[in-house]
Amino acid sequence: MSTGAPPPIRRLPDGTVKQLGPLTGTRVWTVPGRANRPLAAARTEPRHLAPGESDRLCAFCVDRQLETTPEKVRLVGPDFTPITHVPPARLRDTTPEFRRFGNLFEIVSAEYWRENHGFRQPSTIVEWAREYLSTAEGRAHIAALADIRAAASGVAVSLEEAALDLLGGSHDVIVARRHVLDGATTDDQLASSGTLTPDEHAAYTAFTVRSLAEIQAAQPHAAYVAVFQNWLRPAGASFEHLHKQLVAIDEHGPQVDHELRLLSHDRLLYQHEIADLAVAEGLVVAATDGAVAFAGVGHRYPTLEVYSTSTANLPQEHSPAGIRAVSDLVHALHAATGPLVPTNEEWHYRPPGAPWPMPWRIMLKWRVSTPAGFEGGTKIYVNTIDPWELRRRTVAELERLQAEGLIAPGIRVGDACTPEDAHLRYAESDDGAAPDDPDGEW
Repeated sequence: MSTGAPPPIRRLPDGTVKQLGPLTGTRVWTVPGRANRPLAAARTEPRHLAPGESDRLCAFCVDRQLETTPEKVRLVGPDFTPITHVPPARLRDTTPEFRRFGNLFEIVSAEYWRENHGFRQPSTIVEWAREYLSTAEGRAHIAALADIRAAASGVAVSLEEAALDLLGGSHDVIVARRHVLDGATTDDQLASSGTLTPDEHAAYTAFTVRSLAEIQAAQPHAAYVAVFQNWLRPAGASFEHLHKQLVAIDEHGPQVDHELRLLSHDRLLYQHEIADLAVAEGLVVAATDGAVAFAGVGHRYPTLEVYSTSTANLPQEHSPAGIRAVSDLVHALHAATGPLVPTNEEWHYRPPGAPWPMPWRIMLKWRVSTPAGFEGGTKIYVNTIDPWELRRRTVAELERLQAEGLIAPGIRVGDACTPEDAHLRYAESDDGAAPDDPDGEW
């Protein structure tokens, strides 16, 4: 923070809490009397499910697998064994706990990489497309998807080109098996991240980490792969079915660039501005041996922040134990949030090739308010729950979940955490030099 700047968080005599985002500069106010508004998104009356309907409620459900693009990988069985490139005629042979496939309507399309960067699909994708189109089921599947994309874009392409784009895109979706809870009788009994078991969530997280690494390796023109999860329609979800998205992009985005500029002056930026602040203000929520959760300061929405405490930076550089440590905390916070609160889950990490160390961290944002005219005119955001109240609510719910055995064992909650839990090690392997950017202006 520059000299003379207001503190990141302060409570005024009338109870108003004013915040300033340590990494963003976002100004946030919490006004007394607004924190008790309901958090759950408004829903229509629950509808009773017919027998078998729970597996066909949306295009991501297991009984509607041909409505998605060709499957890249699935995880099956209690050990979450991966199976790659399942052909359409064999989709029903196993039940996928998680599936990965290309997004039918990409944010950054295969055409984008082809036309703007000259990217051509590798021989492995060309061969897979040829194999997929060699069967009647495969040709029918690609033709149906190509018709949907052509109707949306107004541009028709050949079956061969459609297959290459659908199989070799760099915007993937990872979908969980359940739309609703096993045995659900109504359509509002949704299966969220928090209703997974800790082991299921760990498999989901590790699958996402592997997919991130594979997309980075497959798209040489990508500077970054954005990873996020939109839960419920107010948070931007097209389907109320648990899924993550991974999108390769050819720039980092302004926030990452801004943080890299800050890091050029302070390699311990996240320790100083986030972790130390959380300890000083009593905002540490929970910890594992490898990750720590804070109630975030200066966010437009109530935000829980999970930071890896590993020396690794990129998710795929973490050990299996390090990934599990992050997953267990994220799962617990989702469970504490509940399945009816709209949330965004955002992953942040050091871009490959960046000169400064950055920790892997995951943000859970409760989308419980809508910025409107006041925010647009002033750029001051009204967040109905201040960080102290967010911490109080979350800790109380985590203690209940822990007592009932619904979150991973070994999580330290609330006052059981110590300042050492908030020690971030992401910069410990940094040599302090950036060979391609001696002036720190990368």
